[in-house]
Amino acid sequence: MSRGTGTLWRRLRAPRVAALIIAAVIAALTGVVLQVTGVLAGSERQTVGVRFQLRHQPPPQGIVVVAIDDVTFSDLRRQWPFPRSLHGRLIDRLHHAGAKEIVYDVQFTEPTKPAEDMALYDAIGRAGGAVLATTETDGHGHSNVLGGDDNLRAIHAQAASSNLPVDGDGLKSRFNYSVNRLTSLAVVAAHRAGGPKLDPSMFPRRGAWIDYRGEPGTFPTVSYSSVLRGRFDPALFKGKIVVVGATAPSLQDVHSTPVGGGPMSGPEVEANAIWTALHRLPLRSASLVLNLLLVLLCAALPALAATSMRIQFAALLAPALGFLYLFGAQLAFEHGLIVAVVAPLAALVVSTIATIVASHGVVSSERTRVASENEVLDARVRERTAELHDAQLEIVRRLALAAEQRDEETGAHIDRISDRCYDLALAIGLPESEAELIRHASVLHDVGKIGIPDRILLKPGKLDPDEWEVMKTHAAIGAQILAGSVSPLLQLGETIALTHHERWDGSGYPQSLAGEDIPLAGRICAICDVYDALRSVRPYKRAWTREEALAEIVRERGSHFDPQLVDTFLELERSSGDPELDAWAVSAGAISGGSGRTPAGSPPSPRPEDRRQPPAGG
Repeated sequence: MSRGTGTLWRRLRAPRVAALIIAAVIAALTGVVLQVTGVLAGSERQTVGVRFQLRHQPPPQGIVVVAIDDVTFSDLRRQWPFPRSLHGRLIDRLHHAGAKEIVYDVQFTEPTKPAEDMALYDAIGRAGGAVLATTETDGHGHSNVLGGDDNLRAIHAQAASSNLPVDGDGLKSRFNYSVNRLTSLAVVAAHRAGGPKLDPSMFPRRGAWIDYRGEPGTFPTVSYSSVLRGRFDPALFKGKIVVVGATAPSLQDVHSTPVGGGPMSGPEVEANAIWTALHRLPLRSASLVLNLLLVLLCAALPALAATSMRIQFAALLAPALGFLYLFGAQLAFEHGLIVAVVAPLAALVVSTIATIVASHGVVSSERTRVASENEVLDARVRERTAELHDAQLEIVRRLALAAEQRDEETGAHIDRISDRCYDLALAIGLPESEAELIRHASVLHDVGKIGIPDRILLKPGKLDPDEWEVMKTHAAIGAQILAGSVSPLLQLGETIALTHHERWDGSGYPQSLAGEDIPLAGRICAICDVYDALRSVRPYKRAWTREEALAEIVRERGSHFDPQLVDTFLELERSSGDPELDAWAVSAGAISGGSGRTPAGSPPSPRPEDRRQPPAGG
């Protein structure tokens, strides 16, 4: 390093370190706010589901499910509910097979025919008792199952609550020690089967995590009718906890769980909860203090790296740190600890961007101050500034590419949108500098997909309404990630991320803006994004032809898209040199003040099933 260059970096060192500290503090505050307020709690819960699906563990032992399934209804030719004497016969079968504990996930609160009730009651007595599920209690820990607690004590049976809380995503992920002072089914069953006596203090306020052992079908399962008719191996039940309950979809005892694989029946959910109670609640959430420390660590690492290496290397280190953190979070999960993922990774992203911007700002300000000292130093400062600018563009593109690749896209998608946005901006008369800024900022339009769960983002079919509401949050998430920057590039990226799904008629999201209230950059990106999405193959649709895609753009003129931008966009496409397309565009009447309607001779509209949940944007 020359003497002049060394002098420059000695002068830069103190303000650069101060700027990096400020960048780390901003990132840390962002992550702490996200963690403490729980703004992205839904996304955090989704990451837990991914961790369940990635985890591998041996098949569970000691618990068997007896399923009242479709096979049972076909074999027995009976309607639900079954007579209680039938349940009594099943209990006798299980008792003679050597079941350690019988857990009945069928409610016997209301009396039926006395003879039927007594048949069930006597069978439970002969089996030495059972755990009987109920969702009803008097609020003081008592139930009316088979006539009440005194009757149950006489046959060594016990009623237990089968109510399980539902989290914000509609998933059954936890269970409580008790509900309305009636001890839960899992706690009672585990203790009666010789498991540990759990204390209420071991359960967090929202309940303990159910340590699901796998997707539906993980526990050994036998049809109710097979057991009733003796078509089973007694060794399957000997010394085991047996959970009896409804699995037929028509009985509607099915639930969504974080492990995926489709809905899980109530008896198998309870079997997972019983396994969890037997093993003393092995899965637990990390403390708030530990999660906040992880946030601070992720916020500090990019700034620390930038103090000892060139900014490009520090920026490129961020994705590696992110993957390393995800690996560590999964490893912690494998050992029973659920650490936060969303807030620490958000802090890492914000810290990386803030570090780049801070370094760029420091170098830019110092360049003016030292330029007069000598031409060599001035040239070095200009070189460093250009290097930082290139690093900023590179990391912005890499962050955008990381979001796109989660949706099985590649850099080609963001390159195409970037080029089209640039061409359209120039075509409507924007200065070269503004068009260039739109070119680079548009690559961040879908950075918010980082916060969308894989089960929704990669779903090959049409999204249901709840999934679509989650998908739509990617616009706001992207804006949150980019918010608060002093960089014009990131400020415009925030605007495009937030508004590229708004519609000209006001029916878009997330703010329902209309007309020219939608920022021009967002309107430009909307057309280019939709056109490229239509022309691309996706898991849920084929690639549309050029004529089909342009026909869709024309159809949406004045409803989805700015009419003047549509006309300019079609002029650009017409200038591409396709004679057939030229003739079609003129006949469409959409160019130079036309009606915007698709002519009778236009390319055929693709089938509705080729479109995903509206609209067709990326």
